[in-house]
Amino acid sequence: MRKKILAVAAAASVATFSVAALHAQPAPPPAAMDPSAATSGNYAADAGHSMVGWSVNHLGFNDYFGIFGDVAGTLTLDTENMGNSSVDVTIPIASVVVPSQGLKDHLLRDGRDGAAPDFFGSSPAPARFVSTSINKQTDTTAEIAGDLTLNGQTHPVTIQAELAGMGTNMMTRAETLGFHGTTTISRSQWGVSFGTQFGVADEVELYITVAFEKQ
Repeated sequence: MRKKILAVAAAASVATFSVAALHAQPAPPPAAMDPSAATSGNYAADAGHSMVGWSVNHLGFNDYFGIFGDVAGTLTLDTENMGNSSVDVTIPIASVVVPSQGLKDHLLRDGRDGAAPDFFGSSPAPARFVSTSINKQTDTTAEIAGDLTLNGQTHPVTIQAELAGMGTNMMTRAETLGFHGTTTISRSQWGVSFGTQFGVADEVELYITVAFEKQ
């Protein structure tokens, strides 16, 4: 899963990669995780470092990648009873990043002569995922069921989540928990079916990477 998330980030960040990042000082290696050290409470997503990557097969030839960045939201964590925990995140559809400017223009283009857009239109509402249950599987994995609202429609989605890192953020000094997650959706279920009739896949794989900071 980590390799797929990195592939998504590499493919979609071409247009936004900063030369200044080349001069950043390397961070110290992360310490071994101790999931039992996580504390209950309210956390907020570090939007600048949280994103949802996606991939869709193009005409049966290869996969195409993109990213929705600036993911915001909250995690309410109960370490004693994971079933009492919850997640509520918002994904700005208008901030989509893809390697092709032409595709981005198409994704955010209004329909012609008042018709519905092929994809999201010029002023898309943010998507939102609200958990309905969180089931702990191991010390570092959980199954998160919830409702995804996208393109004006709401349907259930289940995310396989993994604790990816934890500790004190050296920049903000906040207790931080990082998660990776994966799920697959059928985009036509949310009314985004353009291209399915000529070979662009209906199934979209989502790769989620979110850092939550203790409030």
